[in-house]
Amino acid sequence: MNFLAHIFLSGDNDLIKIGNFMADGIRGKHFDGFPEAVRKGILLHREIDTYTDAHPVWRASTRKLHERYHHYAGVIVDVFYDHFLAKNWSQYSEDKLEDFTERFYRSLHQHYDILTEKTKGMMPHMIQRNWLLSYRTIEGMERIFSQMDSRTGNQSNMRFATEELRQYYEDFEQEFTAFFTDLQNFCMQKRDAL
Repeated sequence: MNFLAHIFLSGDNDLIKIGNFMADGIRGKHFDGFPEAVRKGILLHREIDTYTDAHPVWRASTRKLHERYHHYAGVIVDVFYDHFLAKNWSQYSEDKLEDFTERFYRSLHQHYDILTEKTKGMMPHMIQRNWLLSYRTIEGMERIFSQMDSRTGNQSNMRFATEELRQYYEDFEQEFTAFFTDLQNFCMQKRDAL
């Protein structure tokens, strides 16, 4: 899953959210210096990724993209799934998406001293362009995929990914809905166990 889902699946603890958000940039066991809740967020992120990669519904989604995008197919599906979470936000949360994202951005500022350098570097762009809210529209997705593609030297072709999103829109949405129910249940158990 991508940023929005990882943050949402962290529950109500801001530090777990931050750890989950930063986890991709933290390798191995290099997280001993973080507060315990941040460490839990990092571990939760890894559990989510492992669970997602093995889930048959998520794998079915990626198969639609393998021929064109190869090993980027999983990254693209993660972003697609964030789109469906944002689009259908009211089914998953009583908060407005705008309020949820603003609270998370404020939390990043409040806990700036514990953020990784990578997160500090990314944060201004994320907030200025409001990445979390922009997942909600296909136009927002096009911007995100173009930015991601440019980071690969335009080798990934991700800038074209909304073509498949439009082509298989209902299929992807149904797959997301089935998958996300399973993932939410998994995360509730894992958060308690960590």
